[in-house]
Amino acid sequence: MRDPFKNHPLTDFSAAENREAMTSAINDVASRLGRTYDLIIGGRHLQGPDTFSSFNPSQSDEVVGIFQKADEATAEQALEAALEAFETWKHRPVAERADYLFRTAEVMRRRQNELSAWMVYEVGKSWAEADGDVAEAIDFLEFYAREAIRYSEPQPLTPYPTEKNEFFYIPLGVGVVIPPWNFPLAILVGMTSASFVAGNTVVLKPSSDSPAIAAQFMEILEEVGLPPGVVNFVTGPGAIAGEVLVKHPKTRFITFTGSMEVGLRINELAAKTAPGQIWIKRVVAEMGGKDSIVVDETADLDSAADGIVASAFGLQGQKCSACSRAILVDDIYDALLEKIVEKTKAITVGPVKDPSNTMGPVVNGKAKESILAYIETGKGEGRLVCGGEALDLPGHFIAPTVIADVPPKAVISQEEIFGPVLAVFRAADFEEATEIFNNTIYGLTGALYSTSRERIERARRDFHVGNLYFNRKCTAALVDVHPFGGFNMSGTDSKAGGRDYLLLFLQGKSVSEKI
Repeated sequence: MRDPFKNHPLTDFSAAENREAMTSAINDVASRLGRTYDLIIGGRHLQGPDTFSSFNPSQSDEVVGIFQKADEATAEQALEAALEAFETWKHRPVAERADYLFRTAEVMRRRQNELSAWMVYEVGKSWAEADGDVAEAIDFLEFYAREAIRYSEPQPLTPYPTEKNEFFYIPLGVGVVIPPWNFPLAILVGMTSASFVAGNTVVLKPSSDSPAIAAQFMEILEEVGLPPGVVNFVTGPGAIAGEVLVKHPKTRFITFTGSMEVGLRINELAAKTAPGQIWIKRVVAEMGGKDSIVVDETADLDSAADGIVASAFGLQGQKCSACSRAILVDDIYDALLEKIVEKTKAITVGPVKDPSNTMGPVVNGKAKESILAYIETGKGEGRLVCGGEALDLPGHFIAPTVIADVPPKAVISQEEIFGPVLAVFRAADFEEATEIFNNTIYGLTGALYSTSRERIERARRDFHVGNLYFNRKCTAALVDVHPFGGFNMSGTDSKAGGRDYLLLFLQGKSVSEKI
């Protein structure tokens, strides 16, 4: 009998021994940069027809790893390996499948600093952000293992006198897992482990910005002895997933986290029935956000400024949950804007190997160019009060940027920037703030800072987002504490880390026997 689930604690880097351990891990990973990694298909390590590299965004010419560029033939091979493995894996006892997750979590606990260090190098996460990513990955493993066991227990039905009736869950089949680069361990682990603990098998296609971190996960799965073919590792261009695996008639489900544009394309492709396909493909999509924090005149302004700045600039604003819009009522607009700017200017930006830098680079050169273009647009739509420029450092660094007096329908108000850019809006009152809050195509996260119980209850009813917070930041959802997923163009409201999540990877079967 397992203890009840509890969240894995974050590391206190103010303690000297923890700082020393993390520094040692960073140095160890540095000695392993530039290695070549294989595809893993049916348990076999294979090479592709070509290779590509991932780079350190803090030092953009530093190669983190060299990876195989899979083609259509290798993608097909991976799917066939998953199909073959499914025939036996689906019959494994749930407790046995769950045990692989528990064992994987145990290895991750031992390698926590090392896994964090990989994220420091490959995606520019600060020490704290990387540590939180690993902790969340461990939480997903521990929670979904327990959830799989819970779903395997007898399900309640209304008794019927002349029949023996039962209802139970069975797996779907082969799934394609397409995780993002910004939570390259946590989301990847959550999507993949939920899929296979439910009895499915997987073709895992990680982001080309973070394949080295995905490779560490595959190494751990091999260490714990996960049977060959249950998870197949395919790296390469996005078309391998979108144009080959998603379209394949034997693909049963696709779970995706990333941009709205790619998510909608996957949904469109999956909806088209391929020759030989005998099911409707299931799509689980978490796409994007344009998230707002509202502050009214009753709020604690220092607390609100802290929450806005942390939500806007953590991981350089590269979170679908990031606060990209601060909506301030008129009475406190000027005073709170001053506090936001002061706190933003205090952020230390630089290579995140150095723990004194709390904000690192954006992920790559393309992202940098896109963000800077949005900033130029924003300068014409509002008033630049902080940042607004690229920094003269060897990586992809942008100063944390605040643009005030933004109109509600401005481009930087409506389009997801995915970078360190905060738009600030002046609302006449709480009613107008609510209108602005709901005026985008997204509906992922948001927050309200207020001491008014009446307004909190109105926001609970009227703020249309999947994850709503009061008097705290709108990022840092915890597994089984804040089930995560959004409305509208933010996705299918999958509620990752919640008690409904595994149902997305299962199907129910009702069986009746006359007695």
